[in-house]
Amino acid sequence: MVRYVDQHVQAELQALSTDILQAAKQLGATQAEVELSHASGFDVTVRLGKVETVEHSRDKGIGIDVYFNQRKGSASSTDTSKESIAKTLQAACDIAKSTSEDKCAGLADPEFMAQDYPDLDLYHPWDTTPNDAIELATNCEAQALEFDKRIVNSEGATVSSHVGYFVYANSHGFMGDCATSRHSFSCCMIAQDDGNMQRDYDFTVARDPQDLLTAKIVAQKAAERTLKRLGGKRIKTCHAPVIFAADIANGLLSRFIAAISGGNLYHKASFLVDHLDKQVFPDFITISEQPYLKKALGSAAFDAEGVKTNAHDLVTDGILRSYVLDSYSARRLGMKTTGNAGGIHNLRINTGDLNFAELIKKMHKGLVVTELMGHGVNIITGNYSQGASGFWVENGEIVHPVEEVTIAGNLRDMFRQLVAVGNDVDYRSNICSGSILLEQMTIAGE
Repeated sequence: MVRYVDQHVQAELQALSTDILQAAKQLGATQAEVELSHASGFDVTVRLGKVETVEHSRDKGIGIDVYFNQRKGSASSTDTSKESIAKTLQAACDIAKSTSEDKCAGLADPEFMAQDYPDLDLYHPWDTTPNDAIELATNCEAQALEFDKRIVNSEGATVSSHVGYFVYANSHGFMGDCATSRHSFSCCMIAQDDGNMQRDYDFTVARDPQDLLTAKIVAQKAAERTLKRLGGKRIKTCHAPVIFAADIANGLLSRFIAAISGGNLYHKASFLVDHLDKQVFPDFITISEQPYLKKALGSAAFDAEGVKTNAHDLVTDGILRSYVLDSYSARRLGMKTTGNAGGIHNLRINTGDLNFAELIKKMHKGLVVTELMGHGVNIITGNYSQGASGFWVENGEIVHPVEEVTIAGNLRDMFRQLVAVGNDVDYRSNICSGSILLEQMTIAGE
C-alpha cells in the first residue's frame, strides 16, 4: 500500500469505505460498492512573460452503487461529510428500489477480484511550488519566442502538477487503493511569414517529474512544429496513401477500442460486432494491453470493479482475439469480464523497423496527417471523415505543408490496409503507437 502525501486522508477514506458498505447492508442492500477519491494540485499559465492564471485544486469525491438483488441504484457527491454520505447512500438505495430488475446487474464475480498485485510506481509527488512552476513556464516560453524571428506571439506555457488517491471497496470483501501523480508542461506558439499565421504546440507529461523533458526541448519542439506549418496549401482531391503521425495515431486506435467495447457490442452499435477470431488487421499486427508497466500513464492493478487486470493480446496475427468488457457487458454477451471496467490500460501496437523519415520514404507519395478536426466517425458503420492538416510528400520527401483538407474512408478498410507502424512511438498517452501508414484514403481538397 503506497503512502499518500496526506496520510490522514488515506486513513480516513479507507475507514469511510468500510463504514459505507456496512451501512448499505443495514439498509437492505444485497451488494454494494464504493469509490472514494482525493486529489490536489495546481496549474499555472504564463503568456508573454506575464502570469495569466494560478489555480489550486483540492477535490474529494464519492460514488456509491447498491444492488437490491438485481435492482441497481447509483449516487455520487463531492461532499464526504458524514451527513452527505448518509444522504448519498440513501439516494442510491431509493433509486435501486424504484428501478426494474436486470438479470445482468451486480458486482463482478468474487473470483475475479484482485488479491495480490504489484506496486506499479505511479506516485511521485513533485517537490515544486507554483512560483517554481511560473519560472519554468516563463523560461520555456521565452526560449520558444527566441527560437526564430518568425515566432511572433504565444498562446502561453502551462505547468501542471497533480496527485491523487482513491479507494475502491465492495461487499465481496475487496478493498484496493492507489496513489497516483501526473505532471506536465506545455508551450503553444504562433508564427507569421508573408501574411500567413500558424500555431502549434508541444508538451511533456509523466508520473515522475524526473521523466519530464526539459523546458529547452519542449520550447524547441513547439517552435519547430509551428514554423513547419507556415505556407500551408490546399491540394487537389485525390486517393493517396496517408500517414497518421505518432501523436495522433492513438486516436485511430481509440476508434478500434470503441468498436470492440462491450457497450457498443451488446447494443449492436459497432462495425465489429461478431468479429471475434476474425481477421481485422494485416497478419503482422499485434495489439496488446499491458496494465503492469511501471510509471506508465495507463497502468492499473485492478479495474473500476476490483477485477484484476491482466496483460493480454487483443489482436494477434491481425486476428481479433479479445473484446474489451466489464462484468455487465460480459454478462450481456454471455462472456467473462476482461478487467476493463473504466477503460483500457496501456494499449500498445507492435512497431516495425522504420523510423518516421523511413516511413515517409516507404510511402513515396501521399499525405502525412499531423492534426485532425471534427467528429465525423461512425462506429456503427465504420465510416470515417475528418478535417485534417499536415504535409504533402513527393518522392519520399516532404515538399510543403497542407491545410483545409478532409480525409475519408471506412475503418474496416483502413485497419485492413495498414501498411506499416513506425518505431517513433509516442508514450504520452494511455494508447501508444508509432506513426501509422495506410495504403490509401480519399483526400478531399480543391
